[in-house]
Amino acid sequence: MTTAHRTSPSAQDTRPRSFEYGSNVAAEGSTTEQWQERTRLVLTPVAAPSILGLFGFFAATLLVGSNMAHWWGTPASALTVFPFAVMLGGIAQFLAGMWAYRARDGLATAMHGVWGGFWLAFGLYQLLVATGSLPAVTTPLDPAFGFWFIPLAAITGLGAFAALARNVALFAVLAPLATGSGFAAAGWIGGYGWCLTVAGWLFVFAAGFAFYAAGAMMLAESYGRTILPTGELKAAAAVPGRSPTAPIEYAEGMPGSRAGQ
Repeated sequence: MTTAHRTSPSAQDTRPRSFEYGSNVAAEGSTTEQWQERTRLVLTPVAAPSILGLFGFFAATLLVGSNMAHWWGTPASALTVFPFAVMLGGIAQFLAGMWAYRARDGLATAMHGVWGGFWLAFGLYQLLVATGSLPAVTTPLDPAFGFWFIPLAAITGLGAFAALARNVALFAVLAPLATGSGFAAAGWIGGYGWCLTVAGWLFVFAAGFAFYAAGAMMLAESYGRTILPTGELKAAAAVPGRSPTAPIEYAEGMPGSRAGQ
């Protein structure tokens, strides 16, 4: 007669196995604790991409916003500004958005990606004007250009709300940026010059806060401690804020890494 023997837990195969997200761990005869013991991580150090992204945003938005606020130049000065805006506000910021994706920062990915794309489109538009392919805008009335700022205002406004879960500095960047985009949309669509002036001032404020936030992040990374406060906020562990699922991951996230910047 053959006798069936049950293998003791200590004698079970403990070789590392790969698990995919959403797989049925119970079907493998494993527990979350066993998964944690078998899993190995390979970490790739990533510097905070928003340092580059916010500095690029600051440079481009300061020039264009101050021009819109009538601090200097004329509306035609955008033709001179656009190469600078494209390189820093467009390419540098868009790259920062893609690196923020690598850092698992959804908010920075969205904001840098969208505004980096805007500055690239702005540069292309100004290039077409400079080459005579499109007519230059000589009045505040340009509904087509105004509609650019409607989705920008909506996306940035949602980003400002999301930033409240991070820190005050990011909210201070995105809130006036979203509001300024709304005024810019109203100004270009309705032909209201005063709306464009208000938008310019708000863009300058957003640029100033971006400079502060980027500087605070850079100094904190260089000195290993907070130099300029950013108003960090922590989410409360209330029931509405709890995760609706229990993902297969370590209780404290991945050891040696973190999501965000």
